[in-house]
Amino acid sequence: MMEEWKECRLGDICDIYDGPHATPPKQKSGFVFLGISSLDYDGRIDPVHFEFVSKESFKKWTKRVEPQFEDIVFSYETKLGVAAMIPDGFKCCLGRRMGLLRPKKGVMPKFLLYSYLGPSFQKIIYERTYHGSTVDRIPLKEMPDFPIGLPPLPEQKAIASVLSSLDDKIGLLHRQNKTLEAMAETVFRQWFVEEVQEDWEHVKLENLIKISSGKGLKRGGGSKDGAYPVLGANGEIGRANDFLFEEKLLFTGRVGTLGNIFRIENERVWLSDNTLVIRPIDYFNFVYFLLKAAKLDEYNVGSTQPLIRQTDIKEIEINLPSENKLNSFETKTDLLFRKKLQNKSQIRTLEKLRDTLLPKLMNGEVRVEYDAS
Repeated sequence: MMEEWKECRLGDICDIYDGPHATPPKQKSGFVFLGISSLDYDGRIDPVHFEFVSKESFKKWTKRVEPQFEDIVFSYETKLGVAAMIPDGFKCCLGRRMGLLRPKKGVMPKFLLYSYLGPSFQKIIYERTYHGSTVDRIPLKEMPDFPIGLPPLPEQKAIASVLSSLDDKIGLLHRQNKTLEAMAETVFRQWFVEEVQEDWEHVKLENLIKISSGKGLKRGGGSKDGAYPVLGANGEIGRANDFLFEEKLLFTGRVGTLGNIFRIENERVWLSDNTLVIRPIDYFNFVYFLLKAAKLDEYNVGSTQPLIRQTDIKEIEINLPSENKLNSFETKTDLLFRKKLQNKSQIRTLEKLRDTLLPKLMNGEVRVEYDAS
């Protein structure tokens, strides 16, 4: 017979730490400074948004607490409800508005993470958040009193195992997709950078693309549960009930963050007004890798914030090989990107299953058989 869950205080099952209340000088490499942007909504740490600090800053910023393996890090201001577990061997310091949960004895760290991300605890977070005029904030001093359900340790392990198996498969598919894109990029570099020919035509990028700006959402157009993603210079920034595009295109940041290049493969999306929308007339994959190699962040002309103009992208000069070589490249790399799309479809299926199971497991609606011995 399965034992009943106990309702506990969060402070009874883990120690809660606050990060530093300032920001150190940043540099291009060094020790990882783990900020809010490094936390994904799927419970993972996103290395794309890592920032770095010096050894001296790292020592100063870890005086209060240094994150260690299986700690749970979370944001308590602005980007609420997100959390991730520190992986083995990962060394970092906490940024501003970042907190940390350190599980006590008898608490499975991965269970604590999934419980934090589950709808019951998310509801507690929302209800007890201070909703200010400029920013929303979880009151850390009150957080130890937040209620949280806790099953026996064997059941914690069983629940974490079920959800982890799905997350591990999702992670594997994400890694496969990075490998597939790296393979395509290697072909691009070999064919069009290392083996460039003198007789190739010298043209401007405007010969291959059409470019326009995205569009801001109308007031009230956004929705937390909207069917379509709203995409900005860093990727998804929200959801909407309507979509602006449903075609194959590329986009990049127009203002704010510059240099990221994203592919849209006939998905329904809304592209915000801080993006530039690029439709390759021909040779989609070739143009994609051209833009990735162009270092668009170096075209910044903004005085108060980073900005790139449509004309700057159109004026980029390129060496254009023969039509046969371009068609061969598209055919070869299309095979890789089709596999990547298949993986993305499988990822969505697994994420939907995980997101369906998570609340049912966390509220006891679905119980996992386990060996209590």
